[in-house]
Amino acid sequence: MSAAPDARIDRLDATAYTFPTDAPEADGTIAWDSVTVVVVEVRSGTTTGLGWTYAAADTASAATGLLRDRVLGRDVFDVAGAHEAMVRAVRNAGRQGMVGCAVSAVDIALWDLKARLLGLPLARLIGAVHETVPLYGSGGFTTYHDTHLATQLTGWVHGQGIPRVKIKIGESWGTATERDLDRVRRARRTIGPHAALYVDANGAYTRKQAVRVGRALADMGVAWFEEPVSSDDLEGLRVVRDLSVCDVAAGEYGYDLPYFARLAPVVDCLQADATRCGGLTVWLRAAALAEAHGLEISAHCAPHAHAHAAACVPNLRHIEWFHDHARLESTFFTGALDPTGGTVRPGAGGGTGHGMAFRHDEAVGYRVR
Repeated sequence: MSAAPDARIDRLDATAYTFPTDAPEADGTIAWDSVTVVVVEVRSGTTTGLGWTYAAADTASAATGLLRDRVLGRDVFDVAGAHEAMVRAVRNAGRQGMVGCAVSAVDIALWDLKARLLGLPLARLIGAVHETVPLYGSGGFTTYHDTHLATQLTGWVHGQGIPRVKIKIGESWGTATERDLDRVRRARRTIGPHAALYVDANGAYTRKQAVRVGRALADMGVAWFEEPVSSDDLEGLRVVRDLSVCDVAAGEYGYDLPYFARLAPVVDCLQADATRCGGLTVWLRAAALAEAHGLEISAHCAPHAHAHAAACVPNLRHIEWFHDHARLESTFFTGALDPTGGTVRPGAGGGTGHGMAFRHDEAVGYRVR
């Protein structure tokens, strides 16, 4: 397929759906029992590009209210220009939170539309440097009882052959440290000595508490300590990084490039979420920024939104196969990837763009906006 040289964006729609989780879930600082996905579709003629973000339902209104007029009529190939126009349009509304998620979802949809009009997989359009993308299974919520935790980890490691898994710790704002460490010990016994074990405290610990916990984690072979303290505490992250054997990672709450510039000097691995940070446009820039600091980048959540772009950065560590999002994306989207073996192969099944489509008809009962 080839696009007309003057192809323009002529439609932008946004809808929101809230789905229940398959069990009550919590991390160190928050609990939830549902997940909301905001779906953005941009169209040029008969071709549609798809983007999405995990955010409050009102994010759909931000996409149609703040951003639609900045996108409609633009050249479909001018993704960077559309992104800049959106960023300028939301100056007074603020880049963080729902607004940032709306920009991100539209940007992902624009990249998808461009690739589809050119008849290319998105990874080929951007320029892949990896044929496969490594991933890690992510879940292990603090609300899980021991059997539930063991079943999930066993399924990933021994069932699907995923050699890296992550569980949540920092329960109840760091007030249940003994249970945290007991769950890590149980996780290690379940997955065996060879699989990589990661933990995520979601910023629940204090600085010295995180250092103490980090020493115990190292003894259990934990390789990744995510948000040991609040990601807003840059000095705290630096302290924990310098005093820990585990790699310290953070970055999921970044909504613009300057945030990642501040964070890169105090972590071992930079995380970025394309459904929050400004879409694939900023995610790719964050990856370059990480490389300039001698760091790898890891994609946070929304695995299918990241897979193609992740294949295009030389300093990729992995993408997060987050339980809630992977479950939703494999159920209500077409084109889901297979994580068996611990990697995915973007574009291997043919097709154009990122290869995903949303099943609106099947999700209609969950629509909230």
